[in-house]
Amino acid sequence: MNTIYRKSHVVKTYSLIFLETIGVALSYFIALLLRFEDYTFDNHFDMYVNYGVFLLVMTLLYSIVTDWNRDFFERGFFKEMWAVGKYDIIITVLSTTFLFFTKDAYDFSRLVFVYFAIGNLISAYLLHIGFKEFMFRYYKKSMNSDKLMVITDSAHVDKVVDRIMESKHWNYELTYIAVTDKNMIGQEIKGIPVVATLDNVIDLSTQVVLDRVFISLPKTEITVVRDMILEFEAMGILCHYNIEMDELNLDGKEAGSFAGFSVISFSIVNMDFRRLMIKRVFDVIGSLIGIIFTIILYPFIALAIKIESRGPVIFKQERIGKNGRHFMIYKYRSMYQDAEERLAELKSKNEVEGLMFKMEDDPRITKVGKFLRKTSLDELPQFFNVLKGDMSLVGTRPPTVNEFEHYNAHYKRRLSITPGLTGMWQVNGRSDIKDFDEVVRLDLEYIDNWSLRLDFKLILQTIGVVIFRKGSK
Repeated sequence: MNTIYRKSHVVKTYSLIFLETIGVALSYFIALLLRFEDYTFDNHFDMYVNYGVFLLVMTLLYSIVTDWNRDFFERGFFKEMWAVGKYDIIITVLSTTFLFFTKDAYDFSRLVFVYFAIGNLISAYLLHIGFKEFMFRYYKKSMNSDKLMVITDSAHVDKVVDRIMESKHWNYELTYIAVTDKNMIGQEIKGIPVVATLDNVIDLSTQVVLDRVFISLPKTEITVVRDMILEFEAMGILCHYNIEMDELNLDGKEAGSFAGFSVISFSIVNMDFRRLMIKRVFDVIGSLIGIIFTIILYPFIALAIKIESRGPVIFKQERIGKNGRHFMIYKYRSMYQDAEERLAELKSKNEVEGLMFKMEDDPRITKVGKFLRKTSLDELPQFFNVLKGDMSLVGTRPPTVNEFEHYNAHYKRRLSITPGLTGMWQVNGRSDIKDFDEVVRLDLEYIDNWSLRLDFKLILQTIGVVIFRKGSK
């Protein structure tokens, strides 16, 4: 399967395997409770345990080998019942065969068979329907789903939007429309706002939450399409184009299907989704460990902050995450309360070229704050951001809203992955870097070379940086 389309397949497959395994375990447990109210199991406890283990193994193997849920989101209620019915019958028949081979068929309760078959049919169907409803009604509209922009002309915009709205998709939400040949900004099509024309679609894309675009333009616009795709690729945004594009000689091209259209998709950010899942598991484990340390140290840090200056212990600031998503970052407060108001008068003393602000002896930083920054203790509350999924343990630096408002396409590619608590910039002398473009270069180097090994290496380097206080000011 193509890398670009693997994420949705993996999420669907693993989620359904998990739900079906839960359904089988629950159905079998209830079947045993209904049959053996006295919990004696007719003195064959081991036999029933072995049979239960076999059921779970068969459920996993059946789902993996047959891929019977490949059309899961396209199935209606009746087709779903038919598919689940076949699944239930096959699992029951295979498990019965297992009993005959193990010579346990005579001792095994027939009622357990019946109760399990009925219970598994009902539970699998309800879990499948419930999962579909959740993905279509809630996940699709959440900030976690991909945000899609359609780019087309006025002659085709209605048909394209209709077809996308009618398709059975769950992992993206049509959020914006750009009409290339006519100024329709401010109008809505099927409730979706038209936000751009050909002239400003790239500039607007740097300022909004955007994960992928669908381009539907005729071959006569091939030069425009080529330039547009290159711009979106520079931002790390996935591009789908629904017209044959043999004329285009671009990297990162894969054929596939999107909302019923035959498309060729372009992306230079192709991270293996299974490895990203492993990364997320490590994020959760690492953040929980970090939160324990945060809680232990909180009384001491909070007391020191409160003694020196008035104001909250925790500093909250709006930052920009993956592909333009807004979130609140948490830190221990290291500045006086009026720090934001005093920033304007200090702008002339900025020591960093570009969009960031850094100052050697920033008068807004408290004495306690200087210690917290030197030791990186001010960043401990960010483990809560990692647990929530706003950030990762390792990633790119999350920009402020003010920085983001001045981003171009090149800068926005930094946001094509989840920002991190640490990263290339942090371990390369973060306070010694005096050029914003160097920060961007390091972040893009991380994106282009990402691997689990690199994450592990950067975590070890970060520990060294914290211990030896290199680059922390």
